[in-house]
Amino acid sequence: MLVEVGHFALALALALSLVQAVMPIWGARSGDPTLRQVATPAALGAFACVLFAFAALTYAHATSDFSVQNVVENSHTTKPFIYKLSGVWGNHEGSMLLWILILTLFGALVAVAHHTVPPVLRANTLAVQGLITFVFVLFIITTSNPFSRVAPAPLEGNDLNPLLQDVGLAVHPPLLYVGYVGFSITFAFAAAALIEGRIDAVWARAVRPWTLVAWSFLTLGIAMGSYWAYYELGWGGWWFWDPVENASLMPWIAGTALLHSTVVMEKRDALKVWTVLLSILTFSLSLLGTFIVRSGLLTSVHTFATDPTRGVFILAILVLFIGGSLTLFAWRAPLLRQGGLFAPISREGALVLNNLFLVAACATVLVGTLYPLVLEMVTGEKISVGPPFFNTTFVPLAVPLLLIVPFGQTLAWKRGDALAAAQRLFAALALALVVGLATLALTWGGPVLAPVGIGLGAYLVVGSALEIISRARGYGASRTASPGLIWRRAIGLPRSAWGTALAHGGVGVVVLGIAAQGWATEGLATLKPGETLATGPYVATLERVSPRSGPNYEETAAILTVRDRHGNAVGTVDTGKRFYPSRRMTVTESGLLTVGASQVYASLGEVQPDGAIGLRLYYKPLVLLIWLGAVVMALGGAVSLTDRRMRVGAPTRARTKALPPNAVPAE
Repeated sequence: MLVEVGHFALALALALSLVQAVMPIWGARSGDPTLRQVATPAALGAFACVLFAFAALTYAHATSDFSVQNVVENSHTTKPFIYKLSGVWGNHEGSMLLWILILTLFGALVAVAHHTVPPVLRANTLAVQGLITFVFVLFIITTSNPFSRVAPAPLEGNDLNPLLQDVGLAVHPPLLYVGYVGFSITFAFAAAALIEGRIDAVWARAVRPWTLVAWSFLTLGIAMGSYWAYYELGWGGWWFWDPVENASLMPWIAGTALLHSTVVMEKRDALKVWTVLLSILTFSLSLLGTFIVRSGLLTSVHTFATDPTRGVFILAILVLFIGGSLTLFAWRAPLLRQGGLFAPISREGALVLNNLFLVAACATVLVGTLYPLVLEMVTGEKISVGPPFFNTTFVPLAVPLLLIVPFGQTLAWKRGDALAAAQRLFAALALALVVGLATLALTWGGPVLAPVGIGLGAYLVVGSALEIISRARGYGASRTASPGLIWRRAIGLPRSAWGTALAHGGVGVVVLGIAAQGWATEGLATLKPGETLATGPYVATLERVSPRSGPNYEETAAILTVRDRHGNAVGTVDTGKRFYPSRRMTVTESGLLTVGASQVYASLGEVQPDGAIGLRLYYKPLVLLIWLGAVVMALGGAVSLTDRRMRVGAPTRARTKALPPNAVPAE
């Protein structure tokens, strides 16, 4: 019965989202505040209905209700409870329901944000958000119903894909979806601004917190997915340029550009048209990622659906929202009044250059991701575009982008002094050069580019710290050398300044971790108990191989003792191969030994007839910095969100008339 009520709640959410899409925009255009205010209860009601539907599906999974098709296909009575819960979104139907839940949550939050968003802008934004919700609820009801019954109900389910029975996969999708769906709000704000015919610093102030939330969660989601693939798939890599990985990377890059352009718009009332376009493109890339994952174009552990009907529906959604928004942009953008001017050498100029590099990098990922898919659809020919292409095209764009990050922070708004900025960064540049050369000397004969990356990472970290120190010391007559006064001033800096420094410093930490992989090593051997395998500075001894059982699997486990080259014990590594009878599937469980920020990584192979077992052993120096840096970046976004400007909301708009819908540009 609860399942049917959940299904009904989803249908009710469809009706409420239609009301949310139509009534507020009608009220905004007619000047009727009553119709405009319908947006708030409609958005809250849609969220409540979807929340109930999601709770009903969760209850069905938690209680192993095998009369529900979704539970049959993705659950099992012996599966650990946490994976019963994560199984709710470990499939296409449930993950789409989670997608819609987050979508309506953002709509509800905008609806109650009375003090941060002007009324007409809020009404138009909620109308666009309601339209997005309506289309996706219609999609799930017509093609991906998670509440379908099966009769007669089987006694047991098929279990969840063993690769997805992992804590990382319990956390990764919700984080990623908050990022994906969060950009729907920036998209809705952009469409609302175009409909109203007004975009200004008030709009930028209103949209920036939502962009920060989406960007921060997407950063964490990508990092969590990367770490899961690193330890769960047994390949020993942290990024594979897989099309589905790229599908999440593209909106992140575009969202990063959007974050920086909204800063320029808020501070200087400039880059209006560009910021609106970025808002549209960022969510469009999120929709494109949804299409890639759910259209059946790819067969991957990352993908869900293989039903082409769903792919056609999502393609129609792409055409509706991307095509419709770009058409609206082409119609209304020329009518928007341009903002303030600035010199090329200024903070605005540096942020524009930042945007150009980011968009170019995003374009290379887009081409490398879509070209093989389009070629296969058109000609039937299958090709693979992998790391060589992306390393050749993406990295040359990323390096100059990273070089200008600290430099841009030291420039003044409107008109900057390049020489003074370089002088303030002298310590960072000098330290980066020393660190890079020292690393090259210590690793002579090794990879040449890795020391360059180490120097670049050090430059970013130190440059971010110097920006805080420079602002705390002051400029001109207010400059001080007193440590106590510098500390008090630093504490009193806006939290957005600290958030920016953390985010940029986090990028530097990520670069350090990536560069250090130039010295990663790998060993491969077939061992019997008592035999050893060396890699990097460590030697692993296979102690024993033994069977053991889990709640829903049988495992062949290997225990290794790891010692350094001097024979000192460092720790043990536990790795194995698990067989899941319900799925008739075997997966590798990698073993990790963490030493500082580095890891020894073991992956078990097949057992040989003579009792020996294949073993792959990696040494990953400073690899944890990759994900630690991502966490620091997201923390920077969270700190920026606590800035006073984010809490008090947008300033009051001047009483000026918005552009009429039939306005034409002045000659």
